[in-house]
Amino acid sequence: MIKILTFNKLYLFISTISIFSLLSAIYIEYVLGVRPCILCLYQRLPYIISIFLCFFGYYNLENKLWIYLLIIIFLFGSVLSGYHVGIENNFFKEFSGCTSNNLNITDKKELLNSLRESQPNCKDVTFKLLGFSLATINLFLSIFIVILSVMVFKNEKNR
Repeated sequence: MIKILTFNKLYLFISTISIFSLLSAIYIEYVLGVRPCILCLYQRLPYIISIFLCFFGYYNLENKLWIYLLIIIFLFGSVLSGYHVGIENNFFKEFSGCTSNNLNITDKKELLNSLRESQPNCKDVTFKLLGFSLATINLFLSIFIVILSVMVFKNEKNR
C-alpha cells in the first residue's frame, strides 16, 4: 500500500479523513446532542488545519513543507488526544479549563443558566464508538496519519 501511495494520494486521503472526522464530530454534537468538552473542541483543530495544508500540498508538490507541517500538526494532535485519554483514565489530573465552576454561584437562576451553558468535564466519557472514547479513536487516527505520512515521505525521498 505504501509504495503505491504518492504525495497526491496521501493529501487526498488525509483531507478525506479530516473532512469525515469533522463531519462526524458535528453530527455527534448537533444531531445526537452529545456536548463536547473543551479538549474535544481543541482536538478538531489539526483536522481543520490539515484540510488547508492538504489543499496547498496537492497543488504544490515540489515543496515538501506541507508534508512536514502535516506531520507536526498530527503529532500535536496525538499529544493532545493522548493527554485527553490520560485524563479520561485518571493518569493525568484535569486542568482548570476542563472543570466547571458552578460551586461559587449562589443565585438559583444564575446556577441553572451556568449548568445549561457549561461544557462537560474532560474526564467524563459521554460517547463511545465500538467501546472506545472519541479521544482514544482520535489518538489512534492521529498516530496512524503521522506514521503513514512519514512512510510515504521516506518512500518518495528514496525514489
